[in-house]
Amino acid sequence: MTSRETRRWIIPKGWPQKGKAPHRSAAREAFEEAGVVGAIRRRSIGSFSYEKRLKKGALVEFEVLVFALRVKGQSNKWPERKEREVKWLSARAAAKAVREPQLGEIIRRLARTRAIRA
Repeated sequence: MTSRETRRWIIPKGWPQKGKAPHRSAAREAFEEAGVVGAIRRRSIGSFSYEKRLKKGALVEFEVLVFALRVKGQSNKWPERKEREVKWLSARAAAKAVREPQLGEIIRRLARTRAIRA
């Protein structure tokens, strides 16, 4: 899916929520940003850094934990549907589309792991 401001290809991510486990926050963000629902792993499968420009202009670096979500479906309606473009890609295409090299490697590694289990 694309980010709202820069329109670059990203994965769903959001702010940690007080009192909510990180994987639960990640699952909620996946629904709000891309409409996807499914079973999410409790443990992070990796992390990556990215820079975000805040509304007041400051550039801040964030560390993002990535959680694997086995998608069971995509809703017809979700909160940010009109604010983002969502596209289903192969792991190879997704890894090339994202700007962050660490995220691309996480996507490739997950795809290799899934291929071994199949």
